[in-house]
Amino acid sequence: MNALRNLAAAWLARGEPAVLVEVSEALGSAPREAGARMLVSATRCEGTIGGGHLELKAIARARQMLASVRDEFASVRAELPSVRAELVEAPGEPRTALRQAQGERGGSVSVHYPLGPALGQCCGGAVTLAFSRLDAKALAAWPLAAPRFHLQLYGAGHVGRAIVRALAPLNVRIDWIDERDDQFPPAADTPAHTRVIAVDAPEAEVDEAPKGTFFLVLTHRHDLDLRISAAILKRNDFAFFGLIGSKTKRARFIHRFETLGLAPEAIARLTCPIGVAGVEGKEPEVIAASVVAQLLVASSRAEAQTPASARSAATSSTFTV
Repeated sequence: MNALRNLAAAWLARGEPAVLVEVSEALGSAPREAGARMLVSATRCEGTIGGGHLELKAIARARQMLASVRDEFASVRAELPSVRAELVEAPGEPRTALRQAQGERGGSVSVHYPLGPALGQCCGGAVTLAFSRLDAKALAAWPLAAPRFHLQLYGAGHVGRAIVRALAPLNVRIDWIDERDDQFPPAADTPAHTRVIAVDAPEAEVDEAPKGTFFLVLTHRHDLDLRISAAILKRNDFAFFGLIGSKTKRARFIHRFETLGLAPEAIARLTCPIGVAGVEGKEPEVIAASVVAQLLVASSRAEAQTPASARSAATSSTFTV
């Protein structure tokens, strides 16, 4: 949603007329939640309020509003000579004269849609859509959405790059960490929400992460994986910790963690192997898709719990390194 808001700001800055469509209320089974938004111009639609017949109806209404705006603008231009005359006669009240010429024509409307009876959709719920002209006021009232999660991703190899690409369209925050500066893609190919950190001691970055961070460890060396993992488990205030590897790697690492005296309850929260169970394939893109799905499940669980509660990652996979 932040990307859509940024696009709205760009449209507004260049003066492209548009209507902002927002789900202001969603009741029962609905295709999108309250707060979902869509931008509609005369030639483009960005974002979605759920697709289907509802969205087609919303686009049509938004474009009717845009046509009305064009008609109003033409009307105001036609009245400008009389407005100028009023300004000469009453130079201290230019805004009043202009408002009178524009007629204070409305710029927003709300419409309630029962999805079943009105639109023939089988959702069975109902939504209320708010239509407003895209202007400075609408943009100011559009809040920035908080990131789904803050991820520290260790490793800029093939799988790490694939995960960053898979997360690119999502509203997340990523610290991407590796000791090999030449493994990162060019800055132009790195998502805006991703901060590249090339350091000699990646494990030291664990202490910089805020409480509730998501961690993924998939570096090019097992000894480095071990050091980073131990630092994460020592903190034990993470929302999710995934370590790429096989069941054999998991067993060996757990033995080392126990030797280091790490807390058993922290070790038990380790997710290794990573990925959604049942997804087969070792291509980096397949692994990335499975791991991103796992992160989204974990973030939904974490959001549903109280901030002080600990989340246990229970999913597993066959992905190995």
